[in-house]
Amino acid sequence: MKLSLVRPGLYRVKRGQTLCCVAHAFGLPPRVLAAENDLSEELFEGQLLKIPAAAGNLYIVRGGESRRLLCGSEENFERMNKTALLYIGQSVLI
Repeated sequence: MKLSLVRPGLYRVKRGQTLCCVAHAFGLPPRVLAAENDLSEELFEGQLLKIPAAAGNLYIVRGGESRRLLCGSEENFERMNKTALLYIGQSVLI
């Protein structure tokens, strides 16, 4: 299914779409999309989401990598990814 923006920076959720599905379609980690929209529940059909401009590339964390190694500093990592957590297999922006 092709996703398209309603207006620049906004997206209307279609039936059956999940946060992960929408986030990955726009090249974002799900927690970044959730933080941008103050989400605490699952998405619903017709909901309008703010899509932040991706400030990096989506990357899957491998063993031995650190926040500083991935983003230059721990503060940059937290700002870009809306979390201080880092674990193997996690999708992050770098």
